[in-house]
Amino acid sequence: MTDQARGRRIAERIKQLVTQGLSTVVKDERKGFITITDVRVTGDSQHASVFYTVLGGDEDRQVAAEILEEYRGRLRSFVGKGLGIRLTPSLEFILDALPEDAQHLDDLLAKVAARDAELAAARAAGGYAGEADPYRKPRAAEAADADVENDTHSDADDPAADDR
Repeated sequence: MTDQARGRRIAERIKQLVTQGLSTVVKDERKGFITITDVRVTGDSQHASVFYTVLGGDEDRQVAAEILEEYRGRLRSFVGKGLGIRLTPSLEFILDALPEDAQHLDDLLAKVAARDAELAAARAAGGYAGEADPYRKPRAAEAADADVENDTHSDADDPAADDR
């Protein structure tokens, strides 16, 4: 068992070595633009999962997967020489879904931005259904209403008002 810090260092070194190996060991002109995004090593450093992305479409991804599978042994030898540890981990190449996930999120954010723009335009074009503040009355009317209300209210509450 290796500790986590050593495992991270080994994974980072494998990432660098596989990237170098893609340019020096792999002599296939069809490889295109392969980018190593992450490497994860098991606790005993016997197995390394190498995540990669490919610039292009589905056909380019398929060609890259075939090339990486074909050159897996040579890349493992290159990594073993560069690592300098007793046991060279086996390599497993996994297509990273990061670009597709990022594209999906970009599409969702574009839809949200378009909907926000629609709502902002509707809000700017819209107005009040009635007055701006239906509960606010003019000051002159408020004063007159208060006087009338005080007169009626005081006569109703005062029992001596009936005797007058």
